[in-house]
Amino acid sequence: MRRLLLPACLVLLATAPAARAQECDRNDDSQSMLNICADADHQAADAKLNAAYKNIVGSNDQASNKLLQTAQRAWIAFRDAECAYSTADSEGGSIHPMEVSECLTKLTNERIKQLTSDASCKLSDPSCAGSDAGDDQDMQ
Repeated sequence: MRRLLLPACLVLLATAPAARAQECDRNDDSQSMLNICADADHQAADAKLNAAYKNIVGSNDQASNKLLQTAQRAWIAFRDAECAYSTADSEGGSIHPMEVSECLTKLTNERIKQLTSDASCKLSDPSCAGSDAGDDQDMQ
C-alpha cells in the first residue's frame, strides 16, 4: 500500500502546478476560464490581505499581535464557513469554484478594509470605534 501511495502523491504534486499554470484571459468567457480568473482575483486579494496583516503586526506590540492572530484565525474560519454555506447550492456544478472564489474575494476585500482602517485609528480616537456602531444596533 505504501508503495502505491508515494507515487500517487508524487503524480499529484507534479500535476498541481500545471493545472494552476493557466493564466486568466478575461476575453474567454468559458466557465473554466471564469473559474481561473475568479481564483486569480482571490489570490490577488489574499496577497493584499497578507501585506495588510504584516503591516499591522510590524507596528503592534506582542500582546496586540497575539490578539490579532487569534482574531485572524477566527476570521479565516468564519470566511471559509460562510463561503461554504453561501455557495452550497452550486456544489458539484461547474460554476461552484467561481462562486467560492468570488465569495472568498469579497470577504477578503472587506477584511482588508477593516484591518487597514483599524490600523490607521489611534486607540484614543473615539470616532474610529464608532464607524460600525450603528450597524451593531440594527442586529439586536
